[in-house]
Amino acid sequence: MNWINELISGTSVGHSILLLAVIVSAGILFGKIKIKGISLGATFILFVGIICGHLGLKIEPKLLDFLRDFGLILFVYAIGMQVGPSFFSSFKKGGMTLNLLAVGVVLLGAITALIIGFATGIDIPTMVGIMSGAVTNTPGLGAAQQAFKEMTGDVNSTMAMGYAVAYPLGVIGIILTMIVVKVLFKVDFKKENEQIETLAKDAQKSATGISMQVLNPSVFGKTIKELVKLFPDRHFIVSRHWDNETNQISLATSETVLKENDKIFVIANPTDIDTITAFIGKAIDLQRKQWVLANSSFISSRILVTKEEVNGKRLGSLQLRKLYGCNITRVNRSGVDLVASEELVLQIGDQVNVVGTDINIASVEKVLGNSVKRLNQPNLITIFIGIAIGVILGSIPVAIPGVPQPFKLGLAGGPLIISILIAKFGYKWKLITYTTQSANLMLSEIGISLFLACVGLNAGNGFWDTIVNGGYSWVGYGFIITFLPLLIMGIVGYKFCKVNYFTLTGVIAGSYTDPPALAYANGLTSKDAPAVGYATVYPLTMFFRVLIAELMVLFFV
Repeated sequence: MNWINELISGTSVGHSILLLAVIVSAGILFGKIKIKGISLGATFILFVGIICGHLGLKIEPKLLDFLRDFGLILFVYAIGMQVGPSFFSSFKKGGMTLNLLAVGVVLLGAITALIIGFATGIDIPTMVGIMSGAVTNTPGLGAAQQAFKEMTGDVNSTMAMGYAVAYPLGVIGIILTMIVVKVLFKVDFKKENEQIETLAKDAQKSATGISMQVLNPSVFGKTIKELVKLFPDRHFIVSRHWDNETNQISLATSETVLKENDKIFVIANPTDIDTITAFIGKAIDLQRKQWVLANSSFISSRILVTKEEVNGKRLGSLQLRKLYGCNITRVNRSGVDLVASEELVLQIGDQVNVVGTDINIASVEKVLGNSVKRLNQPNLITIFIGIAIGVILGSIPVAIPGVPQPFKLGLAGGPLIISILIAKFGYKWKLITYTTQSANLMLSEIGISLFLACVGLNAGNGFWDTIVNGGYSWVGYGFIITFLPLLIMGIVGYKFCKVNYFTLTGVIAGSYTDPPALAYANGLTSKDAPAVGYATVYPLTMFFRVLIAELMVLFFV
């Protein structure tokens, strides 16, 4: 029976894996329970971990630290890969507002903590620990502990205990803020989703097809190539040409000559259509299917880009129209149709709309790949290269004048930033950044589950004793630090800044750098808005969280 005791209460690898498996599975199971339509989801793993820690179950400290940090890295890296393609455009369109809201939350939290500390007589190191737990920011706690040790040469134990006591209710407080804002403003999820879809359509260069009749004498006798040169700042493709004299439909090539009353089918950005139409002639009521039915010698087909050699290449450099007699009319990327301009850079996973004959399309298929099986294979090398570079970036110390301890992005901030950059620009270095939605979700869920289980185990030991011996007041103070700044800035963000509710939930989670709250926010909608909001404010917030915690110790101890 010794093997059973070792498995349940020992220190072996088998014990650690068994304990984590039980905590995660039980947490997910209980997290599905809904009270008035609300459930904590994966967040419940944290509380199961606390219970197990309180019962004396534990994992060897170094192994616990590794699993916690590695889980966090996996989670934030998956988040970065998910939001990377839209991160920078999101920052340009309202990102400054989101970051100002997040910084406001950080500053209000620090002010609230200082007021409570001076009013109650609790020493500042303990208040910094309570604040770090209340805002669920472990790097801030670590930075404050290092600053305290550098100043005094000693370790303050109450700082870590304040963190452990305030952390669980901190998670609840963040989620509760999201719920209160929803109830306070009677948020309609359907309208918020529609708003996200509208904003997404406006932000993307979505391709739209339109039929036109050539009526402008300035266009008569010009080739398609010459026509395109007249609009250097507009992106459009002339896909098909209907000759008015012969009544024949053909694929439009760069040498196709336009004549009076000819008809053309154009693919363009919605913002460019009116300008192009006004110059060429007028829009006509001729549906896309009529172009196909009028002449069955060519077909339209979608081909997947799956060949590594094509990844990162400009569409024009492939010369598909010249070599194979096919037109590329649009490229679908992550559900959005893009105009197939010559400057468009192809990426693995793109769906290319090709118009041509069966034989010619088959030739293009060989160039692009069109192998669904290859897309299903995970590109692990890109993931681990990104994690490696992210860890290096997160470990670089940055000296700040007047602050004895250098600032670091940490094991969460570094990988998050790198994953965003790789998702957006990885193709330039021939890195394949495509991952299926299910693979990215699996990576994310495994990461957050490991992180929550380990944090709960670590906080469970001594948790109850601290509460009984007066620490229960710390829980209340922590909740005030959690809830009050978020509620104020949440109202400002939704009521006055008109931030979409789902984006705001991501900002709320990101302003506290809290993965469990983000997991809850992600469960509210099928859109990426919470993740985009989280990733938009996370880097700057992480910097301020660490800096504020250090400054509070340096100036008030």
